Amino acid sequence: MNQEFLRNNFGQGILWSKDIRNMDVKEDKVYIIHQVLSYGNLKQIRKLFEVYMPKEIIDVFVNYPQRIYSPAVFNFVKNFILNLKEKDLLPNKYVKTSF
Repeated sequence: MNQEFLRNNFGQGILWSKDIRNMDVKEDKVYIIHQVLSYGNLKQIRKLFEVYMPKEIIDVFVNYPQRIYSPAVFNFVKNFILNLKEKDLLPNKYVKTSF
């Protein structure tokens, strides 16, 4: 369940900055989780939860923040997808600067 799974379910469009042929779902977990949460559609996000346990996804989101989210996507993922409404996360660690 590696390259073929990534290509068929997420595609190079979401995992755009790395070559899927060289990716591993375990080794590239942080990158894959953030890219799919930030750029994926709801079907792809559901697939993400088939690959990783909810606890793993939350751990990556909370402990390895990446500044790739728009403000709206950050709030949607934090509050509704991951149900972290009560968790105090600093948006400046997640939200990319728009120019």
